[in-house]
Amino acid sequence: MTCGHCVASVTEELSEVPGVTGVEVELSSGTVTVTSSRPLTDDEVAAAVAEAGYAVASGS
Repeated sequence: MTCGHCVASVTEELSEVPGVTGVEVELSSGTVTVTSSRPLTDDEVAAAVAEAGYAVASGS
């Protein structure tokens, strides 16, 4: 992610996942924090990020 439009795209797609109550994106590090009212699967998060045109990095 390199700009505000990138942040908006990722935020929008993740916000559409059922149960998501908040999304915070740190552009400088590419870190995304998602809060939700239910447990989310890795696949749900990865699919939303992919829909925005990005990929989830592996690792911790």
